[in-house]
Amino acid sequence: MTNKTKQTMKRQSKAAKPAAKPAKRGVTRNAATKASAGRTSLSRTTQANKSTTPSGISGMVYETAKGLYDAGSIDKTTMREFDTLCLPKVPNYTAVQIKAIRTRCKLSQHVFAAYMNVSASSLQKWERGERKPDGVALKLLNLVDKKGLQALVV
Repeated sequence: MTNKTKQTMKRQSKAAKPAAKPAKRGVTRNAATKASAGRTSLSRTTQANKSTTPSGISGMVYETAKGLYDAGSIDKTTMREFDTLCLPKVPNYTAVQIKAIRTRCKLSQHVFAAYMNVSASSLQKWERGERKPDGVALKLLNLVDKKGLQALVV
């Protein structure tokens, strides 16, 4: 065999062997069992979120990362980073859009504000365009816009 062939075979054998993780004290399960248990729970999460998987190139990248995770090539932390990157963006709403969402629900400002867990004056400022909702309020507003008021009712 030539040196080049030996080097290629050596690289292939290194790539085929998974890196062993050091055992933690007091742990009876081996690392492979522990890793597969973690993958199973995350796989369920990613399967539950499959309907929100982005389309196009980012969707293909996500599906590739999911396949690598299922094969054990990437860890849970890296897969969570991919999950985070693939979250849908929450749109910003104009004052007219916010008022349209509220009127579509057929609620007064005070009642809608109570559903949103904000003050009535905050909702009034949003509808006048003086302030913009952000954070959790923006996410709740997006839920009501997409799925209706029933998304907030338990």
